[in-house]
Amino acid sequence: MIKQLSWKVGGQQGEGIDSTGEIFSIALNRMGYYLYGYRHFSSRIKGGHSNTKIRISVRPIRAVSDELDVLVAFDQETIDLNAHELHEGGVILADAKFNPTLPEGVSAQLFAVPFTKIAQDVGLAQMKNMVAVGASSALLGLPLEAFQSVIEEKFSRKGQQVVDKNMQAIQRGVEYITEQTGGPLNALRLEKSDGKKRLYMIGNDAIALGALAAGARIMAAYPITPSSEIMEYLIKQLPKFGGTVVQTEDEIAAISMVIGANYGGVRALTASAGPGLSLMTEAIGLSGMTETPAVIVNTQRGGPSTGLPTKQEQSDINAMIYSTHGEIPKIVIAPSTAEECFYDTIQAFNLAEKYQCPVIILSDLALSLGKQTVEPLDYDRIQIERGNLVTDDQELEELENSQLFKRYQFTDNGISPRILPGKKHGLHHVTGVEHDETGRPSENPLNRKKMMEKRLRKLEQGIDFKDPVHLDCKHEEADLLIVGINSTRGVIHEAMERLEEKEGVKVNHAHVRQVLPFPTDILREQMAKAKKVVVVENNATGQLANLLKLHVGMADKITHIGKYDGNPFLPSEIYNQCKELLVHGHV
Repeated sequence: MIKQLSWKVGGQQGEGIDSTGEIFSIALNRMGYYLYGYRHFSSRIKGGHSNTKIRISVRPIRAVSDELDVLVAFDQETIDLNAHELHEGGVILADAKFNPTLPEGVSAQLFAVPFTKIAQDVGLAQMKNMVAVGASSALLGLPLEAFQSVIEEKFSRKGQQVVDKNMQAIQRGVEYITEQTGGPLNALRLEKSDGKKRLYMIGNDAIALGALAAGARIMAAYPITPSSEIMEYLIKQLPKFGGTVVQTEDEIAAISMVIGANYGGVRALTASAGPGLSLMTEAIGLSGMTETPAVIVNTQRGGPSTGLPTKQEQSDINAMIYSTHGEIPKIVIAPSTAEECFYDTIQAFNLAEKYQCPVIILSDLALSLGKQTVEPLDYDRIQIERGNLVTDDQELEELENSQLFKRYQFTDNGISPRILPGKKHGLHHVTGVEHDETGRPSENPLNRKKMMEKRLRKLEQGIDFKDPVHLDCKHEEADLLIVGINSTRGVIHEAMERLEEKEGVKVNHAHVRQVLPFPTDILREQMAKAKKVVVVENNATGQLANLLKLHVGMADKITHIGKYDGNPFLPSEIYNQCKELLVHGHV
């Protein structure tokens, strides 16, 4: 029996590739296996190659695998594009309808299964996906009942007959493969899982759930890949808690509504991708100037311009730090797992109110849309911190001679008392131009200097963000320190294990989770203990590597491994390039 297995299904977009992978993986999740899934899809509604790759394991995993055990193909293009991933002895289940053939040089077992014909015999050609699920489960020796609850949940609203037909299609797929093979293939038999119940979710859903748990009650957004699932989740859930989602005409309106809602005392957020964040930059400056909390999610994708809307990239790092004109306090955090997406979103709302500034949650497509096993969330960890907010039961002194409340009062830590509209004796002015302590516009040079320093003082001593750098650093003196951000955490961990086991290399790993303010001291300490530093990131110019050089120095130690073809890193790519660096001094 094996401890892990990799399975992929592919075909034309619109053929139900996603639902095939979804049903297959949810059933395995409910059996207690750990999963990590990644979707390859095109920026169109229908047509073009699409696939879903799922890794199944008896232990925690956070990355796609290098190789492939089983490929389910609904067309020849899927075989031509993906068969090279199969290890020797891998299996292809292909629809007999298109007379599948193996590409030259590929050594695999090919089973031509009449997916479409069996589905038509059951009642509907579209159920070929369920036949494929059944055929896959037969190869792996999975029990048929594992799929019953999944099918019922997915199709019960269409009636019991539809549920029965889909289960029948799965059963026929099982029967056909069993006739061909005599039973499950020993090379594909997974060890028994621990059977524990765990969540299985994409990063976007975790962010949305985090926002809900943080007390957000308004989301304003314009749909854009790969952030739209945050909006879709909250459209269903926020109304249950007295909240609402507004689909705005554009991203400028979205961030403006979020600022307005937060000014009124309601926790609010928006979510978008690189193009949308570009439109929001002026209003993000307004949030900083008026010291109004705002939480903004950026799910990075391929750029620039429209770029690669459905592909992986991490090229917005500089934009999130520097894009706002002028100088404001701003916080940028970067979760690296679905669990962190949940907990960090809660922290983001607390930070926004504590420091009265915009907070950007920086994700990437692989993290936002990659589906992964998540341990049960600990709701006892949730704390709501609203900062220096004047509450309803706090009495304010009556102001004399039509004076205004000092909403932007000069303080030692730069954080002024925040008041909500309508508070008695709390009348103040709000404007995006420079202003005095009461908010009245002011161009006085001395006031300008003091007010600028007051705002920037908020973050001078760092911020109260838990785990600004995830450290896996067991060596006091390391041959190599690998630094990453967002979704590369899992692949770096696996590459690190291989380097230690196969090459005898001492490797440490530092994953940056707080981008602004930059965690210089933590990274300096780890970089000083390493002979070489490798920064792994999905961009061409080494944005994270350059931040290290800027804030920490030690530029002679730093090497950048970049990937910017739209695909996430594989563990083997990092392993091979790090090995090359250690042997030859360059990659």
